[in-house]
Amino acid sequence: MHKIYKLAGNWYMKRIIIYSIIAVVFTACHQKSLEDRVAELCAYIPDIQSLEKSRGHLTEDFYALLDTLFYRLPSHEAMDHEYNYWFVTDDGSPLAESACAVQRISQTDATHAEAILDGAHQMSMEYVDGKWLMSDFDGRKADCIRYIANNRKEQAVRDAISEYLVREVAPYYRQGELCIPMLMMVHETDSCVWGEFWVFWYNAAGDTLQTVSGGSHPGLMTLCYADGKPQVIHFEPVEDGSLFMSSAQRIFGEHFDIFMNMHSNESVREAIRHEQLGEYVQQKGLDIHYYQDFGWEAKEL
Repeated sequence: MHKIYKLAGNWYMKRIIIYSIIAVVFTACHQKSLEDRVAELCAYIPDIQSLEKSRGHLTEDFYALLDTLFYRLPSHEAMDHEYNYWFVTDDGSPLAESACAVQRISQTDATHAEAILDGAHQMSMEYVDGKWLMSDFDGRKADCIRYIANNRKEQAVRDAISEYLVREVAPYYRQGELCIPMLMMVHETDSCVWGEFWVFWYNAAGDTLQTVSGGSHPGLMTLCYADGKPQVIHFEPVEDGSLFMSSAQRIFGEHFDIFMNMHSNESVREAIRHEQLGEYVQQKGLDIHYYQDFGWEAKEL
């Protein structure tokens, strides 16, 4: 009987040793795969100060990766606003890829890990759907989300003003195929936007938007919010002719000088128009590469 117990003990001891070896090997392999994943994730941190250098990293996989950080932003919005700046920079200086070598990794539990990179940068990771994903970088996630929330709110306000201009102002112009407003914001609060608001009608001729008509409408837009969505409830425009200056001073108040600087600066106005037209074309997926005012050369978007 003693011999049987001894044999059984030896058998159990061998099983424990075998399981221990398997566990060590599994842990080592898992750690190796985790290290490989950290190195792979590091490659997706571009130097945003040099967009050409970064362009190869701005792939669909890149945006899918950042999806875990920043919810579901469309690629064009990410590119336009370069929100990755908020988590790949340190005091305004770009995080170079050479600074992303892995120093050490500690797995805090089955689904969370922390990686320390050269230069004392910290990457937080989470295991989701069978893959390690980046969940934070140098504690910048909250700033990123705040930045994007503010940007989305600003865009919602711009959309509300554009919808108002298309609905209430554009019908008074000679119409074309597309009405694309241009917004020059002077000052904003939660319920008021002072600015110079333009209406432009265009026809598409091949890859060129040709201007049909357009005009400026400076003034004050008053907003309200329904279910969190802004909408324009009142527009107080600056008056024309001899009453222009006095009405502009009354409406813009302390922001009058900023308004006049915008209003009188054609190069600033054209730069804003160029940028906003490009955004519109990109967001709508239009095969448009130029825009052209009557009597002028076409300008590339």
